[in-house]
Amino acid sequence: MKKIIVVKIGGNASNKLPSTFFKQIQTWWHEGKQVLIIHGGGPQISKWSDKLHLDVEKINGVRVTDPETLDVTKAVLLGLVQPKLCQSIADFGLPVIGLNASDNHLLEGKYLNQSEYGEVGKITKINIAWLLQEMQNKIGVLAPLAQTQTGNWLNVNADTAAATIDSQLNAESLVLLTDVPGVLKSGEVVPELTETFADELFQQHIIKSGMMPKIKASFSALKNGVHQTFITNDLGRPGTQFQYVEK
Repeated sequence: MKKIIVVKIGGNASNKLPSTFFKQIQTWWHEGKQVLIIHGGGPQISKWSDKLHLDVEKINGVRVTDPETLDVTKAVLLGLVQPKLCQSIADFGLPVIGLNASDNHLLEGKYLNQSEYGEVGKITKINIAWLLQEMQNKIGVLAPLAQTQTGNWLNVNADTAAATIDSQLNAESLVLLTDVPGVLKSGEVVPELTETFADELFQQHIIKSGMMPKIKASFSALKNGVHQTFITNDLGRPGTQFQYVEK
């Protein structure tokens, strides 16, 4: 079976992907690895929500999503961010396919806490066989949205979605591509991070709340069998690697 690499791209990072991003994807592809890219779009969603005079509210890093914000989220992720990303990959000469929850019941989910977060969910089921089939000859580009059993759409945190999908695919690596070179302390990248050290840095306010979903997703992936996880702003550089230590 081919080795799988999952790359999660934040909304800021997707706006300015360097040539090294495409070269690394190409290298993995030529090495016979399957690549799945899961993309966010937070800044773009906030921008369009503001244009449409919709409130932008987050609780613990989770975007509160009413029905109108959900419509904006779907439109931005599936109509703007994903097509642009797919086109950029295709322009580099690589085969690519855009994917979303409604493709063959790809991502099924349930509400996280509807009274608090609205139309926000977590992934409970993935059509792995179909996903692997689609990724056999193409690089997958997937939006972090799920559907309930009755077909309601759910907004899913992209970091959490990446960790869940990564684990169920038994992937080799999870790379969280963001707009910073890794977890920073005194302006320097922390090369390796354990959960204990991460908690210390959070208590010292060195790690901000916005970074916590990425860190939690990274350790969750490691606990569930993923070999290695990184946070970086350049696929050509390792950034911060996460180390899971049994407690």
